Amino acid sequence: MRKRILNLLLLLASTSIFLVSCQKEIERQPVASEELSARTANRGHLKQTKTFSSDVVQQWLAVQTAMLYNRPSYGLQANRWMAYCGVALYEAVVPGMPAYQSLSGQLNEMPEMPKTEPGQAYHWPTCANAALATITEKIFGNHYIASTGDKLRDDLNNAFQLQIGNDATFIRSVEFGKQVARKIFDWSLTDNSGWPAEPYTYSYQVGLWWPANVPEDQLATIGRGLAYWGLTRTIVPGSIDNTASPKPVYSEDPGSPYYQDMLEVYNVSKTLDTDRKIQAKYYNDPGSRYPAGAHYFPILKQMSEQLKPTLEIAALAYAKAGMSLMDASIGSFYAKFLKTPAVTNITERPNQFIKRVLGPADPSAANWASYIPTPGHPDFPSNHAVFSSSFAYALTTVFGDNVAFSNSAYAGIMEDLGGGQMVDLGTRHYSSFYDMRDDIAFSRLYGGIHTRYACEEGIKQGRKTATNIHSTVKFLK
Repeated sequence: MRKRILNLLLLLASTSIFLVSCQKEIERQPVASEELSARTANRGHLKQTKTFSSDVVQQWLAVQTAMLYNRPSYGLQANRWMAYCGVALYEAVVPGMPAYQSLSGQLNEMPEMPKTEPGQAYHWPTCANAALATITEKIFGNHYIASTGDKLRDDLNNAFQLQIGNDATFIRSVEFGKQVARKIFDWSLTDNSGWPAEPYTYSYQVGLWWPANVPEDQLATIGRGLAYWGLTRTIVPGSIDNTASPKPVYSEDPGSPYYQDMLEVYNVSKTLDTDRKIQAKYYNDPGSRYPAGAHYFPILKQMSEQLKPTLEIAALAYAKAGMSLMDASIGSFYAKFLKTPAVTNITERPNQFIKRVLGPADPSAANWASYIPTPGHPDFPSNHAVFSSSFAYALTTVFGDNVAFSNSAYAGIMEDLGGGQMVDLGTRHYSSFYDMRDDIAFSRLYGGIHTRYACEEGIKQGRKTATNIHSTVKFLK
């Protein structure tokens, strides 16, 4: 009996040891997070894009802005560059944005984008740096300044490599960013932005615009640049469809809207105060500063610096703003030169009407000149109104309304307002992106180069363009 009890005790003891041993074995099994950590120990951390600051974007915008200042020959190309740079940046970091998706298949003829390697870690600021460095060098072409662009690329790479602490992750991230940018650049080469070589036909009809001081027999050779910008492929299919307002109806009747619009330009020019003069000069954007759409680079740069978005939001803002700006510029020039009937749609500038119609009864009108130089293309619609409106709408969809920020692009620049009155152009302060839009759009009325109708309807056209883009392109999954 005692022997049986002893055997039973020994059996229970051995069973307990076995159970404890099993329990210890179970406790040693790694949980899922440990397993993931073990598998990624040599590949960095699986961080999402939103966990990083937008510092890399701010620094590249600063370099791009510097490359554009006082280099006038790129013309409207700056609008394109912002679009393709923005899309390249977005595509380089969107794999780290689980709620978002690639734009491939949504944008006009955009190719399929490179894929990240499943289960492998990527450092999204490094991807962004590689993409922006590559697309900037390629798309800016002769305007790329290697001494600043290459240095920024290398400085950021050195800093990121130390942060990551894993060569494989760093190299993988650099290569992915480069692959994306190369694909985007190749896509950009097919957008027809070089314009066709066909001459543009002008008419000397009353109320229409034509190149000044050009003999009639030479008109056919003029306009192979801006006149055909409207044929550039838009970033988003259908973005400029049905966006342009009707052209103003010509009339010399003093009671007509057309006459009153022109008269307002003349009257405003005689009563410009210092504030209006500065406003007109600030967004005159001559070739010695930020011509055409290039002024939006320093605005985007400063907005990013002031609002300090995450890398995820900065990429979204850059892409949306660039896409809207490029398509708005295409739509604006299409409305100026190519909208049917094209030859009779190119509306005259205020200086033509004021001299021709008001001049015979008013010597001042006969010798009138706009406060800022009149550009060499038609009045309607106002490019500045279309561009600023689309740009403002795009940023509002990202950051919301009533977002205060400032534009100091020309702070410290001394400007002659006339009669030797030298002033510092200073800083423009805004309570919202739409506040900025109105400041830019109506600067053209105060400058004497656009009618109110061209500005107001241009604002509508820009908003419609950006709205089409916002409703067509799905960033979220």
